[in-house]
Amino acid sequence: MYQVKLMKHFLFSLVAFTALLTGANAQEVFRLGIIGLDTSHSARFSQLLNDPESTDPFVRKFEVVAAYPYGTTTIESAAKRIPQYIEEVKKYGVKVVDSIQEVLDQVDGVFIETNDGRLHLEQAIEVFKSGKKVFIDKPMGSTLGETIAIYRMAEKYGVKTFSSSALRFAKRNQELRAGQYGEVWGADCYSPHNPEPTHPDFGYYGIHGVEMLYTVMGTGCEKVSRIHSDAGDIVSGCWTDGRLGCFRALVGGSYIYGGEAFFQKGKSVPMGAYEGYKPLLDAILTFFETDELPVTPEETIEIFAFMKASNMSLERGGKYVTIAEAMKLGEKDAKKLLKKYNR
Repeated sequence: MYQVKLMKHFLFSLVAFTALLTGANAQEVFRLGIIGLDTSHSARFSQLLNDPESTDPFVRKFEVVAAYPYGTTTIESAAKRIPQYIEEVKKYGVKVVDSIQEVLDQVDGVFIETNDGRLHLEQAIEVFKSGKKVFIDKPMGSTLGETIAIYRMAEKYGVKTFSSSALRFAKRNQELRAGQYGEVWGADCYSPHNPEPTHPDFGYYGIHGVEMLYTVMGTGCEKVSRIHSDAGDIVSGCWTDGRLGCFRALVGGSYIYGGEAFFQKGKSVPMGAYEGYKPLLDAILTFFETDELPVTPEETIEIFAFMKASNMSLERGGKYVTIAEAMKLGEKDAKKLLKKYNR
């Protein structure tokens, strides 16, 4: 009888320990949610994170558990993809829900993937109010003013956020950023430019090349000029220390990304091109785990000021426009938006 009781006690303890261990492991998984299933990024991130055969120990710490699909209603090329991506993320075990709040109730961190930057401010504020960290896929906002407003609202609610193109995290671009080839004296970058009427030029897609430029040059651009033809656009920036950086916007369906970084004594190094979504995803997950921003608000805001100044330069026949002037207008727009949301 004593042996039976002892065995029952052992089995009970084993079950309790197993349950405790299972519960502890479950708590270790960082649950992620997606807002917006109108871009391939949503499906690709879900696939990379929820792949049961993944052998990446870092990625296995995270899981996408819920997604709210909407989403633009006015950018047709994106809106028509929503049904397809709903079905795709379901295959990866993601629960599709009916509201942003339902996502927030189930997760520890958020991806805002909505293709339409005009929706990001309102969506981000809802996430900020929950106190959860969020990555906002490019573009951070559709305008400089919206981008400034997003960061101001994040600061108000004490939440960290960042945005980036995947091109920033190409291995070579990170090496150039870290100074492994020396001090960058200048750079020329190029990427496709697909104009979207609902967004200012470059903000919707050309931002990829501008992000590459800032990755290797850093902040400190003083003034910008732009020339345009049917063959595309060239935007030249002069940094406060005299360095020069150029962005060539490619049109006509040319989907190539790259550039050249320049150094002293005639040395140059090719820049990195698109390497898939995994390098960007790793940067996002590191942010969720460590709370350290891989891209500062100041740099992202200046990227948008650079693009705004380029558009102003085009309107003025290619004359230089200062970043300071563009920033002043962006701050004015942000103030109006913040007045609406701070009532």
